[in-house]
Parts: sequence; C-alpha cells; structure tokens
Amino acid sequence: MNFVVDASFALAWVLQDEATVATDEILDSLGEGAKAFVPALWLWEIGNALLGVERRKRATTAEVGRHLTLLQSYPIEIDEAAVNQAWIGTHLLAQKHKLTGYDAAYLELAIRRGLPLATLDTELAAAAKAEKIEVFAAS
Repeated sequence: MNFVVDASFALAWVLQDEATVATDEILDSLGEGAKAFVPALWLWEIGNALLGVERRKRATTAEVGRHLTLLQSYPIEIDEAAVNQAWIGTHLLAQKHKLTGYDAAYLELAIRRGLPLATLDTELAAAAKAEKIEVFAAS
C-alpha cells in the first residue's frame, strides 16, 4: 500500500534508537512494492534533522552520509504538486488544525492523494484522523 511519510517517521528508518516494530513494518512494505510520497520540503527536513543528529554526536559524519544514501535508495517520490498547494490548501489545513505549514504539507498530500500518513508527530496524527486519513504511527 502506498502512503505519505513525514520526516519524523522516515528518520526512524535510519536511526535505530527511534525505530519501532511499526516503523520497521512500514519500511518493509517499501521492499514489497509500496511507494512513499513526500512534499519537496521533506528533503530539507531530513537533512536538517540529520545535521542535528551529527551535531549532538548521535552519529558521525560518515554515518549521516550512509543514512542519506539509504533514504535516497528507497522508493520515495517527491510530489511536485504540493508546492502549488502551499498558500491554498496547505495553509487552510494549518489554520484549521493549528499545525505548522510544514506538517500541514504532509496532511494536504495525504488528503489529495487519498493515502495513509506515516508520522510520529502526535498533533499531525490527530489532524489526519480528524480528516479521516488513516495513520501509521509508532505504536
């Protein structure tokens, strides 16, 4: 099954101390023909989060490089149309659910594509459920 994945969930695929059975199961589904979709901002969110991991000495520069390479190897597709929604649908969802614009981008994408959302963010998960979007969470 295809799905939308946010940065919090995808980071658990490369940071072992954040992985759960649920995050591993969803990752396994990528190897079974599923595809993940992300807004373009996902690239910067992942990069920034891994910079923080490196700066806090949770991973070396080499490990972060391997994490980026691994994430790049997964069937994750950037949804270019998400950019066109930034000041319309995404903004309205952020207002409605008191989300950041970044988090609302994942929600907008899941709604528009009719796909489940994989997130570890509790506020984003609650907003997705309120919008009747299936949520893959850590539990």
